[in-house]
Amino acid sequence: MAIKIFDLFCGTGGFSKGFENTVNAKFETIFGNDYLPIAIETFKSNHKDAYALCGDIRKIRCEEVQKSLKLKKGELDLIIGGPPCQGFSSIRPFRSSNEDDPRNSLFEEFARFVNFFRPKALVLENVVGLATHKNGETIDQIQSCFALLGYECEWKILNAAHFGVPQRRERLILIGAQKGAKLTYPKPLFRSAEPTIGHRDKKKMLLSESDFSQAITVMDAIGDLPEIGSGEEATIYTKKPHHYFQKERRKNQKKLTMHSSTLHSPKMLEIIKHAGPNISCIPKQLISSGFSSCYSRLDADKPSVTITVNFVHPASNRCIHPKLNRALTPREGARIQSFDDDFLFAGNRSQVVKQIGNAVPPVLGQRIAEAIAPYF
Repeated sequence: MAIKIFDLFCGTGGFSKGFENTVNAKFETIFGNDYLPIAIETFKSNHKDAYALCGDIRKIRCEEVQKSLKLKKGELDLIIGGPPCQGFSSIRPFRSSNEDDPRNSLFEEFARFVNFFRPKALVLENVVGLATHKNGETIDQIQSCFALLGYECEWKILNAAHFGVPQRRERLILIGAQKGAKLTYPKPLFRSAEPTIGHRDKKKMLLSESDFSQAITVMDAIGDLPEIGSGEEATIYTKKPHHYFQKERRKNQKKLTMHSSTLHSPKMLEIIKHAGPNISCIPKQLISSGFSSCYSRLDADKPSVTITVNFVHPASNRCIHPKLNRALTPREGARIQSFDDDFLFAGNRSQVVKQIGNAVPPVLGQRIAEAIAPYF
């Protein structure tokens, strides 16, 4: 039988899609919720059998979701999700109530669903900063809340590059199970020597070993895509994949989508020509200001830095193509986030780029799913 999942604060549904892509178990996403209509459209396009509900989670009654899904208490296996980080600023002692309360923080809404549906396990993902928010009090409160509900939890910081994603994207992952059971974290598969945020307590980080394989690089991820210039687009694959990551992402796609470059102005093209690892490579007369990572070029032979919601614009965080004089295309950003080429994104180009930048890499979700699957 399939392992049934709720994906709260689902965004594109990339996290739960990663769970569904696992090969050692069958995960099935049966419910997803997000506040943004365009994100729910994307979620529905890639989870066609799931009940997708758009709207403020604070206004969604668990009883109505249960009724719509004809789901009995105890039948749900797993709740996953990433409450927005601003939702932790107002955490109060959890009241262990099923009642809707507009004062609830967004984390409390996640906990409300856990309390009502009593899943066998839960996975909460968030920014690394949650570990040190209020000097660690917030994450302690979260664990205490789940303990009150009967779940034993542990959290770790995972660098996506160590798990097969061509990007040094760090996330805090909290995994919990009903008391008496223990879930395991995935083991790192790759090494990446580049600096990360990390945590002062190294036991809270899943670190790689020096003898591991080198992490997947930017060109390992996008090197098979047609070389296009500023303002150009390609709709067919012109090269065969030369890395297993490229082959896995292509699936059986015949038509290439979302591989269109931003049309840069002559001044921006002049800036891009000088781009290197940081803003100091740009002649001072060409720019007036910017962070150190602005107008910067990605390394071809290293994993990408964290993709942001503006990666098609050179002024954003280090997003200029390693070899070509332009910013990344939406397809290249999706590859670096480990989305398969057949994953469908709703909305216009700007909306798609934001969805990609905000997503949890599906391959990271898949690695977590593979680690906890034996529990079910």
